[in-house]
Amino acid sequence: MFEHLSRRHFFFGSLLAGTIPSGGFGSVPSLSRLGYKSPNEKLNIAGIGAGGQPFADLRLCEPENIVALADVDWQRGAAGFSRWPNAAKFKDYRQMLDKEGRNIDAVLIGTPDHTHAHCALACMQLGKHIYMEKPLSRTPWEARFLAQAAAKYKVATQMGNQGYSHDATRVACEILWSGEIGEVREVHAWTGRAGWPQGMQKIPAASAVPDTLDWDLWLGCAPHRPFTAGDADYDAFVANWRSASPFAGSPGGGPGGGAGAAGGAAGAGGGAPSRPQFGFYLPFNWRGFFDFGSGLFGDWGVHILGPANWALQLSGHLVSVECVKKEGTSPFTYPDRAVVKYEFAARGNMPPVTVYWYDNVQADPYLPPGMTAEQARKIPNEGPQVGPPPRSFAGRPQGAAPPAAGAAPGAAPPAAAQQAPRTGPPGGGARSGYNCIFVGSKGHLGTSGRGEGVGLLPGSRWAEYKLPAAYLSRSPGASTGDNHSAHVRDWIRACKGGSAACSEFSLAAPFTEWLVAGAVAVHYNGKLLWDQAKGEFTNNREANRWVKTPYRKGWALKL
Repeated sequence: MFEHLSRRHFFFGSLLAGTIPSGGFGSVPSLSRLGYKSPNEKLNIAGIGAGGQPFADLRLCEPENIVALADVDWQRGAAGFSRWPNAAKFKDYRQMLDKEGRNIDAVLIGTPDHTHAHCALACMQLGKHIYMEKPLSRTPWEARFLAQAAAKYKVATQMGNQGYSHDATRVACEILWSGEIGEVREVHAWTGRAGWPQGMQKIPAASAVPDTLDWDLWLGCAPHRPFTAGDADYDAFVANWRSASPFAGSPGGGPGGGAGAAGGAAGAGGGAPSRPQFGFYLPFNWRGFFDFGSGLFGDWGVHILGPANWALQLSGHLVSVECVKKEGTSPFTYPDRAVVKYEFAARGNMPPVTVYWYDNVQADPYLPPGMTAEQARKIPNEGPQVGPPPRSFAGRPQGAAPPAAGAAPGAAPPAAAQQAPRTGPPGGGARSGYNCIFVGSKGHLGTSGRGEGVGLLPGSRWAEYKLPAAYLSRSPGASTGDNHSAHVRDWIRACKGGSAACSEFSLAAPFTEWLVAGAVAVHYNGKLLWDQAKGEFTNNREANRWVKTPYRKGWALKL
C-alpha cells in the first residue's frame, strides 16, 4: 500500500508509528457504542464557558445541538446565553451535569487553565466526550492524569490546538521525515509579548465581587484569596506596560496573540487596555498568574511548538528543562520575558535534540548563520502553496492588509498583500515570517502561526522545492483554510464513531506535560532533570510542588 512513497519517508524508521493514536485513527469508542444508529445524527453538546473563546468554539458546533451552558460569570457568558436561548443555563458545571447529564453527549470546555482537569474529569466520568481548549492542563501532573482518565473512560477527546488540523503542520512533518534537512538537533521557537500585563509586584486591596460572578467557584481548586479588580497603582502599571510595548500580544512571524478562553473570563490580547479587559485577575489576566495559568507556554507555545512535537516525536522523551534567561519577575506572575531550554533524548533513529523557547521578542531571535531575515523569507508567489492562506479571526489571511476601500466584504486582498513580509516594531528589525526554525544537518525548515505555514530556508530553496508525497491523512475541512472549524469537526467526527481526533488526549497530554514543564522552570535557576517514568524532577525536589500543586479541600482529583 506504500509503494508510491519514496524510501526517504522512512528516514526515521519505525518511530513513525507514534504519529497516530494506538489502534489507528478511529480506535476510540464513541457515540456508536452508546446506541446511535448513524454518525449523521446530531450530538447534544454542552459548554463549560459560554463567552469568549468557548463562545467561538460553540458556534462551530451549531450544526449539532447546543443544549446546556455553564458559566461562572453570567455577564461574560451573556453572548452564549443569548445566542442559544433554549439551552439550559447554570453557573456551576457540576449542577449542569447533575441535572442535564442524561441529555448531554459531549462537552466543550473553555475555562481557565487551573480548572481544566476538574471539569474534564467530571464529564468523562459520566461518559461525555470532551473538547478542551488549550493547553490541556496547567501542570505536568494534571496532563498525565487526564490521559489516564481518557483511557479509563473511553471517550473521544480533542485539545484545541487547531494548528494540528492545518495541512501545513502535516506537510512540515512529512518534509522532516523525508530527510530533506537531515538530522535535527536544534529547534528555536518564539512569540511576542503576552496579551495581558504581568510582572506586577503587589496585589491590590480587595474590592467588591461583581453580582454576576461566583468568585469562589471561579477559584475552584486554587487557594482562596479575596477578589480584586485592581487599583490606581495597578492602572498605572497597565498604562506603563501598554506604552512599553504597543505590539503586546503579537507573536513573531505569526498571527496576533493573546486571544483565549476562560469560562466567563475570556478576552482578546493586544490592543489598548481597559479596566474590563485588564482587571487584576479577570477577564483574561489569569493566564499570567502561577496559580491560574500557564503563561505564554500554554497560550502560544502549545501552538507554535506543535509542529516540532509532532514531527520530532518529542513527547515522552524530555530529559531536562532550564530557564536560561528571565526579566521582569514577580512573586505571583510569570516573568515579563523568558528563554527556556528543553533537552530531549534520542528517539528511534532521531538524535537528541535541544528546543529553545523565547517569549516577548520583537525580532527573530534566531536565523541560520550568515542568513538575513530577507533571505530566509519566502519569495512571493514562488514555491509550493500548502493549503489556502490561513485565516485570521477577522476572516482575512493572517498578516494581510485589510481590504481596500470599496472592496466587497470578505474579499481577499491581492496576492502580493497576502504574502507581504512581516516586519517588527520600529528598531526591532525585519522578520523572516517564521516563528519556529528547525536546524538540520543539511538545511533549515521554518513554520509559522499555529503551524499554518511551512517553508525551507532560504526562500530561494523553497521556491525550487517539490513537496514529498503525502504520508499523513488530512483533517476534514482543512482545505478551506479554516483550521479552527476543521479541528472542531475532527472532534465531532470522532464523537460519532469516526476516526480519532488528531489531538486526542493520548497525544495532547504528553505534549502538554513537557511543554508546561517550562512553566515550572521559570521559578528556578539551573537545569531541572526530568524522570519520565516517575513524572518528577530528580535534582530539585522543591520544584515538584509546581509539577503537582495542592488543591483546596473538596477538589481532589481521583480516577
